[in-house]
Amino acid sequence: MTEPIVNDLTIQAATVNGSGSQTANLVLTRAIFHMGIPVAPKNVFPSNIEGLPTWYQLRITPEGHMARSDKVDILIAFNVATWREDLKTVRPGGAVIHEEAFATVDARTDVTYYPVPFSKLAKAKIQSDTLRKQLANMIYVGVVGGLLGIPWEALEHGVKRQFLSKPKAVQVNLDAIKVGHDYWQDNFSKQDPYRLEPMAGVVEGKVLVEGNQAAALGALMGGVTVVAWYPITPSSSLCEYLIAYSDRFRFDPTTGEKNISVVQAEDELAAVGMAIGAGWAGARSMTSTSGPGISLMAEFSGLAYYAEVPVVIFDIQRIGPSTGLPTRTSQADIGFVYTLSHGDTKHLVLLPGTVEECYELARDAFDYADRFQTPVFVLSDLDLGMNLWMTPEFKYPEKQFDRGKVLSKEDLERLAGEWGRYRDVDGDGVPYRTLPGTDHPAAGYFTRGSGHDEQARYTEGADAYARNMDRLSLKLETARHALPPPVVDESGAPVGLIAFGSTHAAVIEARETLAAAGKSIDYLRVRALPLSDDVAAFVARHTHVYVVEQNRDGQLYDLIRLALPPELVGRLRSIRHYNGQPIPAVAISEPLMQLEAVPA
Repeated sequence: MTEPIVNDLTIQAATVNGSGSQTANLVLTRAIFHMGIPVAPKNVFPSNIEGLPTWYQLRITPEGHMARSDKVDILIAFNVATWREDLKTVRPGGAVIHEEAFATVDARTDVTYYPVPFSKLAKAKIQSDTLRKQLANMIYVGVVGGLLGIPWEALEHGVKRQFLSKPKAVQVNLDAIKVGHDYWQDNFSKQDPYRLEPMAGVVEGKVLVEGNQAAALGALMGGVTVVAWYPITPSSSLCEYLIAYSDRFRFDPTTGEKNISVVQAEDELAAVGMAIGAGWAGARSMTSTSGPGISLMAEFSGLAYYAEVPVVIFDIQRIGPSTGLPTRTSQADIGFVYTLSHGDTKHLVLLPGTVEECYELARDAFDYADRFQTPVFVLSDLDLGMNLWMTPEFKYPEKQFDRGKVLSKEDLERLAGEWGRYRDVDGDGVPYRTLPGTDHPAAGYFTRGSGHDEQARYTEGADAYARNMDRLSLKLETARHALPPPVVDESGAPVGLIAFGSTHAAVIEARETLAAAGKSIDYLRVRALPLSDDVAAFVARHTHVYVVEQNRDGQLYDLIRLALPPELVGRLRSIRHYNGQPIPAVAISEPLMQLEAVPA
């Protein structure tokens, strides 16, 4: 056996969807995290309810890398249908825990096998016929615990944490884990190099949170009062988390009455229509969807843009076009969402790159929507939204809500009723509005998706239309300087990287790899559209800039090229990853090593 490999490995569980394996995987994840060891889980699951292959990758690194790895050190093979292909993914010297009945004739000889009779153990040791299928997965948690030296106390913590709301389920799951743990101790001796040892000072102050969960909490902190939605993978859990949080925190303690309205609409078109109507009425409103739903929302998005109605729309991106791969991740909506609708339309788009930013930008999106009286899109993706990520604990917001330019009864009295709904008074393109129910005879106005002048009167006048469109463009320019600026990390290197969203985790690791190979790379992460002026300045400071994104066509690359002065366009290069799997660091570092002639 080679030298021990401690706290630096990737586990992959190959199981069947709907079998209860995800619960077992999360128990294992939380147990290892409890040891103070950084974890980065990725779940790859099919778009059916039950029966197809699913994979769960749990990456463990002392540095806390959060990107997916394309190498597997320990395979848990629980699915005979994918057994042969799964075996190919294990690196030489790796370990394979597998169902004893799986054939190993002509199998690889450069890995260590640990055959376990999971089916027989489940039948003999688990008395409940109804729970046997689910608890069989817990047996492999026990085997992995024995293999890697996970303390029983950590495994116990993982189970209790996973079943916080079902404490009666704790003991039966611990019993199943003990079956696997005992089988390891009684039948195997350690033949592989992989070990886990407790760490200190690395994960303290951090929690494991999904991006959709963080966004739901951010929306709650942002003051959302109306939620209209229609279920669609991978965005459904955002509203489901929001409903759960609302049940706990959004009710009058005296009367028990809810102070938030959540409506499951008949489809995405109805959902966004309800949200826009609520925004017009003065509520802080939102909907959440994915690419197919965004397609249906195009016309309504144009209405909210042109009529200047605040609303927040979450797009948790997945693979397209059409139905595509509903349970695979992507960043291919950014170009579409930015100009969603027919005609000259540009929206405000927020691009969180971490779970912490899912929380913060979800919260701030409602301020931006009110301040600029326009739809605000928050683009996450399946990887960021549905996987657990280590993150610092969230901060309670300290600033007050920004409701923007809303005229009260007193304001209208001071103005003697002289105001125009679409008039630019302050030179920033943002007009004033009133809310329905404002007690003043001049408070009312017509909200139109057709041509209108500064007083909100219907017109097809060419000059009035051009003035209105120019003012909307000016409003976009005002927003450009108010939205979250890019995050820049540079040391004067000649080559730079630009990325957005969940690609951030892979960029961090790729930069470390490149630096170790003698090539420092500067980095700018875009956090909003329209693009900040900082992007062009960053390109100007570098000879080559690589735009890294998870789509086929290089959509951000194209948006940046359109925004650059002609003399800078030639400095841009494009690195694209679009197979539906979260981008690994090597998908960035290897192309750069080749293109920039960095010695491997």
